[in-house]
Order: sequence, then structure tokens, then C-alpha cells
Amino acid sequence: MSLKFSEMPYERPDAEAAKQRLSSLTEALKSAESYEAAREVFLQCEKEMRHISTASTLASIRHSIDTRDEFYDGEEKFWNAAWPELEEYVQEWTAAMLASPFRADFAQEYGGLMFTNAEIALKTFSPEIIPELQRESDLTQEYEKLIASAKIPFEGGEYTISQLAPMKKDADDARRLAAWKAEGQWYKQNQPALDGIYDELVHLRDKMGRALGFDGYTQLGYYRMCRNCYTKSDVERFRAAVVKYLVPLAEGIYRAQAERLGKSCPMSFADCALEFRSGNPKPAADAEGILKHAQTFYNELSYETGEFFDTMLDRGLMDVLSTEGKAAGGYCTSLGDYSVPFIFANFNGTQDDVEVVTHEAGHAFASWMNRGRVPAEYEWPTSEACEVHSMSMEFLSWPWAEGFFGADTRKFYYSHLAGALTFIPYGTMVDHFQHEVYAHPDYTPRRRHELWRELLGVYMPWLKLDGDIPFYAEGEGWQRQLHIYCNPFYYIDYCLAQTVSLQFWAISQSDFAAAWQKYMAYTAPGGSMTFTELLQNAGLDSPFDEKCLRTVCEAAEKWLREFDMSGIS
Repeated sequence: MSLKFSEMPYERPDAEAAKQRLSSLTEALKSAESYEAAREVFLQCEKEMRHISTASTLASIRHSIDTRDEFYDGEEKFWNAAWPELEEYVQEWTAAMLASPFRADFAQEYGGLMFTNAEIALKTFSPEIIPELQRESDLTQEYEKLIASAKIPFEGGEYTISQLAPMKKDADDARRLAAWKAEGQWYKQNQPALDGIYDELVHLRDKMGRALGFDGYTQLGYYRMCRNCYTKSDVERFRAAVVKYLVPLAEGIYRAQAERLGKSCPMSFADCALEFRSGNPKPAADAEGILKHAQTFYNELSYETGEFFDTMLDRGLMDVLSTEGKAAGGYCTSLGDYSVPFIFANFNGTQDDVEVVTHEAGHAFASWMNRGRVPAEYEWPTSEACEVHSMSMEFLSWPWAEGFFGADTRKFYYSHLAGALTFIPYGTMVDHFQHEVYAHPDYTPRRRHELWRELLGVYMPWLKLDGDIPFYAEGEGWQRQLHIYCNPFYYIDYCLAQTVSLQFWAISQSDFAAAWQKYMAYTAPGGSMTFTELLQNAGLDSPFDEKCLRTVCEAAEKWLREFDMSGIS
């Protein structure tokens, strides 16, 4: 069906009936006497789960578009309670698939990764933890609603966090600092709630991990992220390489920035946010103009990307304007019943608007390329692999940058590459912080803030922690990072993916066609391969190899050093 998003009907499913259908399908699978019969039951279960997931996703999207909507707020609460209960029946199905006498036949037709992932999934659940899973969902919803409710007084008006973002990058030093202070003050006023939500989440997750037989939450967290081709020790090795190669490079970038601004290092959070004295690069058009040029970009890039983006526009599968009550951030998801992705964003007049349209559309294009895959889980690989789709698409948009940025194009090139490099230490610090928190679940809120401040000294030594800006300069800024609350251990995935995306950037500088060919080789298999297998399929280096990070740092440092900065101040 080619419905527009606004026309897609939502109906809350009967949870008890869904449980019975899943239970009946499980019994039918167990009693199947041939692969043909087992396969038919498997396809029926795929259809059932796709339909349930579509309903849940529709409710979630519409709730995030307006968190004040009482109907969808209620539906979100319904799903918070329903999914953990449904999970028990999903796990029974999974166990039956793993025990099926036709497992080898399924693996031959659909690949063995579905069974590897199923074995991991079985380790993440027991009916015993259903109350904790339900409470976890309620708490993450509470956090998201708190952030979305922000009304920050500034210059006689009130702003959401997204709407305030342009002022936090204003070229006027006093105005920019005032915006940072205003936002920091809002977080400080709400810190008791932020501390309380996170403290309960940490203890809940630790309790779940121990109930499932783990020594705390960390290993459960890795399994919940479906880490199927690397371990905690691989991540630790990557973090060490970041400190060795990227932190010095990033510090050099900020020292050059301080010189341009007439500042000294270390700089305040507010000064780090201003890259050029004349102002950060800004889009040359409004939201409508950005989407129009994005359509040109995707149609010129390839037939497949053009067909995809035309569909997104024609069917209203993007909600990008920042409005009151809207959840913060941006994301891409998919609606299985309709075989389409959906993009959610908060445009605010900064270069982030363009990067969102390329980043989230990178996710959406990968979903589009793999729509209708069986099993449905193969539509998406694991999250670090998915972030390669998005971060690399940002760099592949460079030949079309002038249409997005006009006179600020050269500023954008420098800013985008420098930002990718300086982001990785921050993202790696988020990961390090979470490992320490879940290794010490009884840390007090105060100790968690102290830990973040200590890690800032390791990963972001260019920042001045003088207490001048409430919240941020006091080592508490981690509480603005949604993933820490809602998606533990996700954030390192951005860093791994950014490292891979820098390979695409380096290749595209000398041979764009080769970069695109590798991108398609990486994207086409969807989730039928692991992250490391996808890299091998595209002929790319693994970020777990120290040589990978060293090589991309050398290439990027050379480009930045040789980039013509004349006329840019």
C-alpha cells in the first residue's frame, strides 16, 4: 500500500490475542513434519511480528512528534508494558527455532546469522525480569518527556533545547555564553529528577543482569546490543587507540580554533562551539530549500537513492521541523507493513539540518535497499554497522555541498571533517563512562559527576572546567546525552562507524566512484552479515585494528593542514 504517513491507521492490538497467536505458531513449528511446513509457519510468524512492530512504531513516532498528545502518550505506556510481556512468547518461538530439526535447512536458505543472533537474544530475557523491563521503559519515557518539556527563558522568550541550539553557536561571544548559561541553568534546576531517573535505571539494569546470571549489567548490555562479532576487550583496545591517535589530533584542531577566535586553550564550552570568528557555516536555504536540494543530490547520486528520496517526500515520511512538545534529537526507523522507513528530526537553522538530512537518510536508504528481507531482522545490521550507512552518506554528499551551503561551503568542508574527528573522543568518553558506571552501580550521583569530570581531562583536555557555565563546566553534561539514559552502550557504535566513514571520505577524495561502489557493497547485504563481515565485503579496514585509526588520522591531518583557509576567519 502506498499510503502517506498521515494516512497510516493505528490500532492498538489485543495483546492477549497476540500472545495466543505467537504461542500457536510456536507449537505449529514444533510439530511441523517437513521443512516446507516449518517454513510456512516461520513466514506466518514473520508477518505477525512485522504487524505488531509496525503498530508499536507508529505509536512511538506520533508520540515523539508531540509528547503532549494524551492519546499517543497512553499508547506509549501501553507498549512499555506490552513488549516485555510479548517478549516471553517471542523467546519461546526463538527457542523452538533453535531446537528445530530443520535448523540446517533454514540456515541454508536464510543464512546462519539469524541463529547466532537468536542464541544471543535468548541470553537477554527471562520472565523474571518483566517488571524491571516495564519500569525501565517507563523511566526512559519519563526522561524523554522531561527533556522535551524544556522551556528555557532567553532574551525575553522561551525556547526548547533544539530551538536554543543556534544561539549556542552565535558568533557574538556574550550572546553565545548567555545561551549556554541559560540552558545549563535549566538542567541544573531539573538535576534532582535527572539524577533520580538515572540512579534508578542503573540499579534496575544491574538487577536484571544479575537475575540473568551475569556479574552486573555490562555483559547483558552487550548482548542487548547484539554484539555478535566483537567483545569488550576489542572496545577497550579501540578506546586506547583513540587516546593515542585522535585526542592529540583533536587537541590540535581546537588550538587552531582558539587562535582563529583570539582565545587561549583550554577554552570554555561556549567558545568551543564557535568554529570561526565570522560564524559557523549555515545552510543557504530554509527547511524546504534543504529538502529540495537533498532531492537533487539523491537523484544525481544514483537511481536507487533518487527513487528512495522521492518516495520519502511524496509519502510524507519525514518530520523535520522543531516544534513545541516534540521529542529531542533525530532518528530513523521503519514501518514493516508498508515497507518504508521514516525520518524524525529537529531542524534549527544550523549546519546540523543538512547533516541530519544526509545522516538519517543514510539509515533510511539502507532500510529501503533491504525492505522486505526475510527474516525481517536482516533489514538492519547491528547498530555500529547501521551508523556507517549514515555517517558515510554525510561525506558522500560533499560534491553537492555548495547547493546546501552556498558561500559557506568551504567552511562546511573544514567544519564537517574537523567535527568528525573531534566527535570520536567525546563518543568514546561516553562509552568509557558507562562501563565505569555499570561496573560500580552503587556510585552516588555526585560520584558519577566526578567521574565524568575526570574523563573530560583524558578525552577532551581542550575544555575549561571552571564552573562558569552551570552544569556543563561542573562535569555534569553527560545528563543531556539521551543514549546514556535510553540506549546504554550504544554510543561507541557512533565512534566505530565514524572511523569507517573516514575511510569512505579518504577514498572519495581521489576516486568518488570507487567510494560509492564500496558503499553499495557495504549496504546491499543489510543485516545478513556481521559488522566485520560487511567491512570485509566492501574491502575496508576494521576499526579494531590500530592501523585503521592511525591511517585515517594521518590522511585527515594532512588534509586539514593543507586546506586553503584564505578568506575564512
